[in-house]
Amino acid sequence: MYRGACHFHHMEPRNSTQFLKFLLLGLSKEPELQPLIFGLFLSMYLITVFGNLLIILAVSSDSHLHTPMYFFLSNLSFVDICFISTTIPKMLWNIQMQSQVITYEGCITQMYFYILFAGLDDFLLAVMAYDRYVAICHPLHYTVIMNPWLCGCLILGSWVISATYSLLHSLMVLRLSFCSDLEIHHFFCETKQLVQLACYDTFLNNTALCFGAVIIGGGPLTGILYSYSKIVSSICGISSAHGKYKAFSTCVSHLSVVSLFYFSGLGVYLSSAATHSSHSSATGSVMYTVVTPMLNPFIYSLRNKDIKRALKRFFGMKTFIKRPFSPALKNCP
Repeated sequence: MYRGACHFHHMEPRNSTQFLKFLLLGLSKEPELQPLIFGLFLSMYLITVFGNLLIILAVSSDSHLHTPMYFFLSNLSFVDICFISTTIPKMLWNIQMQSQVITYEGCITQMYFYILFAGLDDFLLAVMAYDRYVAICHPLHYTVIMNPWLCGCLILGSWVISATYSLLHSLMVLRLSFCSDLEIHHFFCETKQLVQLACYDTFLNNTALCFGAVIIGGGPLTGILYSYSKIVSSICGISSAHGKYKAFSTCVSHLSVVSLFYFSGLGVYLSSAATHSSHSSATGSVMYTVVTPMLNPFIYSLRNKDIKRALKRFFGMKTFIKRPFSPALKNCP
């Protein structure tokens, strides 16, 4: 049972939110570990911001990278910067100030933007999978199908759906009254744990959480799996081994990011459901809230000659890497 579970016979609800504050217990209660945690997460935060900024700069500064795949990649980098900035700066501030407090308004705001950018990550990964599907399965019609209008609509639609879903959850939490136990066993205001601190019936909130996990999480994942089922089928139809390798290599980076993001998120959900441990959930959440945004720039750039060349040009370094011919298949991570 979570400590936040409320019993009416000994806990009184707090209807006023004017002075309501929550306690973020973080990843560890040990004082001697706080400097280590601070240094580790500060380093990961700076690496994440710097790495994703380099991707954005590379794409925006090189006209050869003004293609749908790199357009989606730069948007993913921007969302990853916002995603990690929603949680880590507050965590670092609390450690530095030796405080665990977050205000009611701050908690709701953090929860809203966390859901927003997590949803955007889901949708952008699905959009990028669709882009690869068109590039491999319909290469001759790639530039026609993935036109600027469609790309803009896909990004705008992702923002609208994620913002609406996030606003819905935030409004549903605002209607709750909270008990005297306001400890959140996490390093940020995670929605599920916040709902569990409420004193009244949270059936609607829990239903919305389950519905959201299926629609916002499962919907994009279904699209990704469908896209790659078609991609695999198309690759199997290629006669030469070299052709199969070249086609599949265009998807390796995206597949790596998808696997890291979804497997870590699914692992956290299953482990928390099996053990009912808030601490294990908080520790596991580090994978998809911190580690995944940090690794994305490395995954997309280490084996990508276009990104490397764009960065060298941006920093005034000479490069002799030849341009690939096909914008649909080779001009991608």
